[in-house]
Amino acid sequence: MLPDALVAALVQAVLAVTALPVAPVEPAAAPVAVQPSTDGTQPAPATGPGSVPPAWLGTRVLPEDPATGYGEVRPTPPVMRERRWTLPDDVRMLPGSGFASRVVSPAPAHVVRRSTWKPGCPVAASDLAWLRLAFWGFDGRRHTGELLVHASVAADVVQVFRALYRVRFPQEQVGIVRSYDPDAPSTGDGNGTGAFVCRPSTGATYFSQHAYGLALDLNSFQNPYAKGEVVLPELASSYLDRRRVRSGMVTADGPVVRAFARIGWEWGGAWRWSKDYMHFSQNGR
Repeated sequence: MLPDALVAALVQAVLAVTALPVAPVEPAAAPVAVQPSTDGTQPAPATGPGSVPPAWLGTRVLPEDPATGYGEVRPTPPVMRERRWTLPDDVRMLPGSGFASRVVSPAPAHVVRRSTWKPGCPVAASDLAWLRLAFWGFDGRRHTGELLVHASVAADVVQVFRALYRVRFPQEQVGIVRSYDPDAPSTGDGNGTGAFVCRPSTGATYFSQHAYGLALDLNSFQNPYAKGEVVLPELASSYLDRRRVRSGMVTADGPVVRAFARIGWEWGGAWRWSKDYMHFSQNGR
């Protein structure tokens, strides 16, 4: 049993504490909207128009244009005129809080099986390297993507992604292209960053530099291909106005072109007879 005097003292102490005024809880500060920069590098806000993919993304098939053989070019839907959402990563997050990369060369067989490689491609499967890379999403967060490239350029591509990470250039998704079917119907709304694809050059019969793992397409919707009546992706025509720079766009005097120039790669946006704003390659083709 405690002495009565000690019990009384404890009661008085408890009463004194409970009588203290409670400071009001401050409401959480509203997130500050990050404004896109004028060179397209700054990740856009994670809320607002264009930040959430529409439910119909990838499901609405376009009729074929008989003159081009591609999907019918249509005006860019309003939700995509400032496209700035980020799709889920296909690979596990690399550890750390800054830029990180992992290179496995040759690429593991189970990774090659997820790609478009097959016998008859102009590069051996053993010549491909598997890259996992950190990048910034349009949501202003760190993400991890994967690429297949020719082993001879793996270190150079890592150097480029390190530079893009440093300037916070946003990308929707970085992944391995898993299928190629030139006769498949088009939805015209695809986007992403990819490298190896065993396919011919657009509008040609010879192999693309992508089929060698020596080319990379970056944010294909914000940086479309255009030649004559052809626009790819077919809903990306709003982004043919390169004077109106939006987040994720590659600009002639911007950090993306400079990063690729440092490794000796050229930009398709500088081509004369067509414009391939998404495309970078080692030999300029």
